[in-house]
Amino acid sequence: MTFLNLFIINKSGGLIYNTALSPSAPTLSINDWLRIGSTFHSLHAIAVQASPALPPSTTAPPGIESIAAGALTLKCLQTATGIKFVLTAETGTAGDMYATLQSIYELYADYALKNPFYELEMPIRCELFTTAVTKLTSGRR
Repeated sequence: MTFLNLFIINKSGGLIYNTALSPSAPTLSINDWLRIGSTFHSLHAIAVQASPALPPSTTAPPGIESIAAGALTLKCLQTATGIKFVLTAETGTAGDMYATLQSIYELYADYALKNPFYELEMPIRCELFTTAVTKLTSGRR
């Protein structure tokens, strides 16, 4: 039960952060990651539009929240601002993934958003954020 990859997609569909969390994670080029991020964003938007209409008192449909495949589980947390945090893991890790995504979102708020040099919607280049994510995900395997 291992976390494999984390990627963060901005509200426009651009990949702003990606990292491998395990040596068993697939090795992909940055172009492949950009393609995966924009494809997931597009599929997420299609899922929102294809969802049945909800009563006015409820929030908008969430889109894709999780995907389970043979040896892979994917969980997505979309924030109120439209940023998507996507975590992949080996099957069997699913019980802990949502709490981990919530914690990563808190780390993003603490380390990226409070960084005076970080600009919204731009790639996250914050060593403290990367270190905190690594510590969080390696401690919960």
